[in-house]
Amino acid sequence: MKLDILAFGAHPDDVELGCAGTILKEVSLGKKVGIVDLTRGELGTRGTAEIRDQEAKDAAKILGVLVRENLAMRDGFFTNDEKHQLEVIKMIRKYKPEIVLCNAIDDRHIDHGKGSKLVSDACFLSGLMKIETIVDGAKQEAWRPKVVYHYIQWKNIVPDFVVDITGFEKKKVEAISAYKTQFYDPNSEEPATPITSKNFFESLNYRAQDLGRLVGKDFAEGFTVERCLAVNSLENLI
Repeated sequence: MKLDILAFGAHPDDVELGCAGTILKEVSLGKKVGIVDLTRGELGTRGTAEIRDQEAKDAAKILGVLVRENLAMRDGFFTNDEKHQLEVIKMIRKYKPEIVLCNAIDDRHIDHGKGSKLVSDACFLSGLMKIETIVDGAKQEAWRPKVVYHYIQWKNIVPDFVVDITGFEKKKVEAISAYKTQFYDPNSEEPATPITSKNFFESLNYRAQDLGRLVGKDFAEGFTVERCLAVNSLENLI
């Protein structure tokens, strides 16, 4: 299956937090979108890997993505080396996306920056014909996505561009809320973390509103780029 967009996240819920609104919008426009989680989030303070597996499936249904896979790398300890790069390359060559979305280039959680660089490097290497990968007994063809965009997570990184997600903000929160163990729950007796506070959950909307404010829209999500963006004409700007 060839996808238009493939979104990577170091942990289940990274993609939802960073770019769920954009995915919902692209799916509504008929784009084929998939998600690949690098780890199962097994080091998360709340819940278990098995629970996160189900939460990720529930969120994927809400987003309307066609596929969601998990590479089961070690949460907290995966590295950007040949072994891990090849696993990501297999996903890129399998789905042949034109656009790849991945973690923030720098963030509070060490896996986010690592995941960002790992996926970015794999996108380049995936285009090299002499790197051989085999899946289900068949040799894969080289494939390099046209662009790699990094969504914004904990840190307030200045975006290179934003996507208007007005009209999709409520469903974005619904997809994030599928991770019932991970976010604000006043009845939970599990330990508190930075992302389980009411303030963090409310920040999902006010950050999107602030990014929207910058471009005269109600809600937006921000991204950074690895190379200069080009437009066909000034009329393409909003």
